Amino acid sequence: MERYAPQEIEKKWQAKWEAEGVYKTEIDRTEPEYYVLEMFPYPSGNLHMGHVRNYSIGDVLARFKKMQGYNVLHPMGFDAFGMPAENAAIQHGVKPADWTYSNIENMKRQQTGMGLSYDWEREAITCRPDYYRWTQWLFELFYKRGLAYKKEASVNWCDTCGTVLANEQVVEGKCWRCDSEVKKKDLSQWFLKITDYADELLADLDKLKGWPERVKTMQENWIGRSEGLEFDIDVPDLGEKIAVYTTRADTAYGVTFVALAAEHPLMEKILADNPKAGEIRAFIEKVKSQSELERTSGESEKEGLFTGLYAVNPFNGKKVELWVTNYVLAEYGTGAVMGVPSEDQRDWMFAKKYDLPIIVTLRPKDRELRLEEMTEAYTDKDGILVNSDEFDGMEMHEALSAIAQKAVREGFGRLKVNYRLRDWLISRQRYWGAPIPVIYCEKCGEQLVPEEELPVKLPENVNFEQGAVSPLAQCEEFTHCTCPKCGGEARRETDTMDTFICSSWYYMRYADPHNTHRPFEPDKVNYWAPVDQYIGGIEHAILHLLYSRFFTKVLRDAKMLDFDEPFQNLLTQGMVIKDGAKMSKSKGNVVSPEEIIRKYGADTARLFILFAAPVERDLEWSDQGVEGAYRFLNRVWRIIGHFSNAIQEGIDDYDRTTLTAEEKALRRTLHQTIKKVTEDVGERFMFNTAISSIMELVNALYAFQDKAVHPGLVREISFALVKMLAPFAPHIAEELWSQICGKGSVHAEKWPNFDKEAIVEDEVEIVLQINGKVRDKLLIPAAMGREEMEKAALMQPKVADLTEGKTIVKVICVPKKLVNIVVK
Repeated sequence: MERYAPQEIEKKWQAKWEAEGVYKTEIDRTEPEYYVLEMFPYPSGNLHMGHVRNYSIGDVLARFKKMQGYNVLHPMGFDAFGMPAENAAIQHGVKPADWTYSNIENMKRQQTGMGLSYDWEREAITCRPDYYRWTQWLFELFYKRGLAYKKEASVNWCDTCGTVLANEQVVEGKCWRCDSEVKKKDLSQWFLKITDYADELLADLDKLKGWPERVKTMQENWIGRSEGLEFDIDVPDLGEKIAVYTTRADTAYGVTFVALAAEHPLMEKILADNPKAGEIRAFIEKVKSQSELERTSGESEKEGLFTGLYAVNPFNGKKVELWVTNYVLAEYGTGAVMGVPSEDQRDWMFAKKYDLPIIVTLRPKDRELRLEEMTEAYTDKDGILVNSDEFDGMEMHEALSAIAQKAVREGFGRLKVNYRLRDWLISRQRYWGAPIPVIYCEKCGEQLVPEEELPVKLPENVNFEQGAVSPLAQCEEFTHCTCPKCGGEARRETDTMDTFICSSWYYMRYADPHNTHRPFEPDKVNYWAPVDQYIGGIEHAILHLLYSRFFTKVLRDAKMLDFDEPFQNLLTQGMVIKDGAKMSKSKGNVVSPEEIIRKYGADTARLFILFAAPVERDLEWSDQGVEGAYRFLNRVWRIIGHFSNAIQEGIDDYDRTTLTAEEKALRRTLHQTIKKVTEDVGERFMFNTAISSIMELVNALYAFQDKAVHPGLVREISFALVKMLAPFAPHIAEELWSQICGKGSVHAEKWPNFDKEAIVEDEVEIVLQINGKVRDKLLIPAAMGREEMEKAALMQPKVADLTEGKTIVKVICVPKKLVNIVVK
């Protein structure tokens, strides 16, 4: 065998695999199916090491499952709409489509160069009309089911991106994409009613046994379900009632002020004829300029202004001041909260700042609580009520229910379930996205584009200007159209859809990618889906994963799916970091996958990135580690070459009884490796330890390179070694298989099974200790019990010499490991 030349080998096999269409997948009901999917990328132009890690994990699993006899679906596509293409159009004068398709072509070339086993005939590219036609069709399905609507709303606005953002796309007050500060803006926008599915999205998290608990907790917190009391507080001077919501009805007698959001719907009425109107309006404008993070953070300053009006606490009839504040948000709850300084730290800080009254309504069970002794709010979840009229002396949890029932009974309160989750804002004032298929007619109102006229295509003669509110709105040939109902003049919706709409259903399209009559055939999706194993970053825990779950449940209700969760198992891989930071151009620590592949080959890149760390943890880049992976593949190449004659001489069904003790030990290592690799890959995703076991097997085989060894055993080890290496390093495994076997593809071979009898050890080497220090070693039968081990140890000459004249206090025996003799 010639030297290992990965560049030649890899190009050879990639061309052969493509020419023969070896990764094409069809429905086969005679085999169990397995759907493995990595999150598809945005076509930025170049793969980074995070991509390499993500795709390598999925490819190992896909190849492994195929060798185990599964009919595997392993597709890939591109999440191709979005701002970067539009920015490229603004900066470089290129069409977004040209920029996008050029990047896709380059990334596909790089993915092919990694040796990934994708069925490219199932490719889904979200910016192609044959895909977004069905994205628009699905929008219309939601609309017809009462789940899509347009309304005026205070929305999140990013000046840099020139568009609105969903709540989920605002991270700590900043745009998820460009990190700019997000402002509030009043606009008429399209929403999807994800809140209609809030309870089910929350309850079904329990079904997702194969999801990381961290991801489920993040979704649970985002949905934010709470049970509480909504009750009305009179504002006599306005002739209005203000609704407040609380999960702590037990503190209702401690209300000393009511805090309103600056955007509260009664604010204009409050300002009418109000001598403080000018001051209040200035305060409101200041509050609206603050980010949500600034307003709600526990560390930020709580500010407010007394409106001059009073509200009446319905529980005790006491008048309390009505304040407008910066820490209450209109879109959460009712936009008004009851201020209870004694039991809420935020209210405590506010009351102390503005010298508002504080009423203690809860004390610890074992002592009194005096206001003058308090330095902060009493926030323990346990206590006895005080200053609460007929509820004095009642335990707080009992009182919580009793006080809520009083409000319901007397007609001023209602038991209510609240959610942090808000409906999904999907309008975007950008060009490069799926147009929303709605037409506005002065006579007929809002109309859907007829299904037969889909897709509503993006026009090409659009001007791109930095900060333009909506490029489509400036395109007259797009906006002017005919009403589908009356035939009169009408105009199109010029907003496009959030790109997360496109990625919410793409996994379904892979099952039926060429369907021209509907998004997919239910029978085909129901055969392949739900996805058995989904792989991607933790950053999508709320955005993409929550939206995909929502879409799946809606399509189930529309009788298009017979399952209600999209991804049975989820693996969130760690980041690839270098010099202690995530790789990025700005930090100058980027390692190009193409450079590594050019120098060492794709198999080395794959092997290193899977061996260097457990898949769910961050991986620290190491040039030495890459070189080590390359050296290991060279060792595999050389040892197979060294034993090539023995491999050819050996037969599969050789007589195992003729093996020497050393050869039996080597065969035992082989089958222990098969067992461990099978379990590590298929059950635990411990790819790093699986590779380590393969390395140990190679070392064990090297120990026999200058010894006579049974050719049948060499053949058995070599065949199994190449098969186990195949998912990790597919090119070198394919080349070695062609040389040692010459029949078919290693990737079409059955995964090796371990021999249960072979892994049973006949003898083991144990350590002999005296007072904890190693003094000797001893070979004993593996099944030897403690008493026999003790006798054997004490009979050893070295042990007898070292214990002569001393008192043996005790003997500690650990089966198969050690005997420790304690003497004095």
